[in-house]
Amino acid sequence: MQIEVGQGTHTGLRRNHNEDTFYASAESALWIVADGMGGLESGEIASTMARDRVVKEIASGTPLVEAVVLAHRQILDHIEATDPLKRMGTTFVAIKLGSENSFEIAWVGDSRIYRVDESVLKQISRDHSYVQELVERNLITPEEARVSPHKNLVTQALGAVSAEELKVEFATGQLLPGTQILLCTDGLTGEVEDSAICDILNDEPRAQDAVDALIQAALNGGGNDNITVVLIRASANPA
Repeated sequence: MQIEVGQGTHTGLRRNHNEDTFYASAESALWIVADGMGGLESGEIASTMARDRVVKEIASGTPLVEAVVLAHRQILDHIEATDPLKRMGTTFVAIKLGSENSFEIAWVGDSRIYRVDESVLKQISRDHSYVQELVERNLITPEEARVSPHKNLVTQALGAVSAEELKVEFATGQLLPGTQILLCTDGLTGEVEDSAICDILNDEPRAQDAVDALIQAALNGGGNDNITVVLIRASANPA
């Protein structure tokens, strides 16, 4: 199995700083996207702290979900030590490849993980958001959720809930030749519909070109938030 990766981040057109962060390492077989919240410095600190702690824990052999929980506790400790009233947190998505092309994913918040197989895009994470809960209760449609004034309200984020309230979602899967895995913040999904994301992923022959095109599409859509995209493509080893 060969792995091709593209990655990129952009401040967007309405923000003056970037609270997103990402990690992409084929050597570690680990890819992360995090979207910080809390304004200048606070969001950047939270997303960077989460990324760095999970990278460190995975390198030490800590299971993925446990590593995310430890990152959450570190952010809570930082808030308590610096300013208990500080609003500070981060969404988090990660994928870790294992043996025999298996993978595990973990997420908290509304940053997303998608999978493309045979040109079909499927969201494999579930948004931890207020509007997602309304959709699941059939109170609003997915189309209404996209334009809701409450679409940015997350119900889970590292550092933004207590240690007891944190819910880290987890799933496993198999990476097959032709599979694409997309990790992204809502700076992409808030501006570009899934159908357009799918078209770009299927049309662009190189992973980095696809990432660049996705970021440009988000900018063309308004660029109202920071945009971060990591794309993993699997292909069969050449004969």
